[in-house]
Amino acid sequence: LLPHEEKWIRADSPEDMIAIIQRLAVRGAPLIGVAAALALGRYAATGRSVEEIEAAATALRNARPTAVNLMHAIDRLTRVLAKRGPKALLPEAEAIFQEDVALCEAMASRGAALIQDGDGIITACNTGGLATAGRGTALGAIRTACEQGKRIHVYVDETRPLLQGARLTAWELSKLGIPFTLICDNMAASLLRSGRVRAAFVGADRVAVNGDVANKIGTYGLAVLCKHHNVPFYVVAPRTTYDPKCRTGAEIPIEERAAGEVRGVQAFKEAKVWNPAFDVTPRELIRKIIFEDRDW
Repeated sequence: LLPHEEKWIRADSPEDMIAIIQRLAVRGAPLIGVAAALALGRYAATGRSVEEIEAAATALRNARPTAVNLMHAIDRLTRVLAKRGPKALLPEAEAIFQEDVALCEAMASRGAALIQDGDGIITACNTGGLATAGRGTALGAIRTACEQGKRIHVYVDETRPLLQGARLTAWELSKLGIPFTLICDNMAASLLRSGRVRAAFVGADRVAVNGDVANKIGTYGLAVLCKHHNVPFYVVAPRTTYDPKCRTGAEIPIEERAAGEVRGVQAFKEAKVWNPAFDVTPRELIRKIIFEDRDW
């Protein structure tokens, strides 16, 4: 509904949360993990059996395939379930929430140190408070830099086909009072050539062992453009987005979504559609990956 209507919704069961995640009412890799954990913890607190909780955990874990934070959070709760029983799940889920808030603060501080007064920053998709339990990843760093008194102008990619940039990032920046300009995705090359952008800051849904990064579709293209124009390309992500089992970006599962998202209201309705929700940016195009405790 954003940016035209702000509505808070409830998830009263794991099934509710799965539906909410799949229709993107909850999105952003860190927040998907936190929300799924809270749903499972609350479900366990209602007196469900271990078998029922395990079944709900499996269903939640499979809600979306690319963002590894979801798998990490649910796997953490299932380990707690095996060791300490159902009553331990809700406190553990609440701990995951609080940890994400702290991770956001640490990432934001580290990322803000790379932003200078007067910088133009380009970003993609939405990486603020709508994507995490805290202040965000890439947008959190931008917000912190602004709070430090740095004068920043943000260039917001619209992020087709679901317009997370045009709808969500623009909405957040407006509420925060941070100056921004919205551009169509295919305007990024001309913008970078103009010299108005000093750096790119984006988030991530999964980081492979070799440093390849999966993020919202279009991130790879932006990284290629930044490389050509000698603009530093930074990825801001918590360590919960790092996947030690995934050797390279080629092993990251890429979710494909419904054709209607691309067709919208004006496209030819019988057109065949390819709609990957994410793409993979190779490590060599990334200046730094900024985790909460170190840069890579």
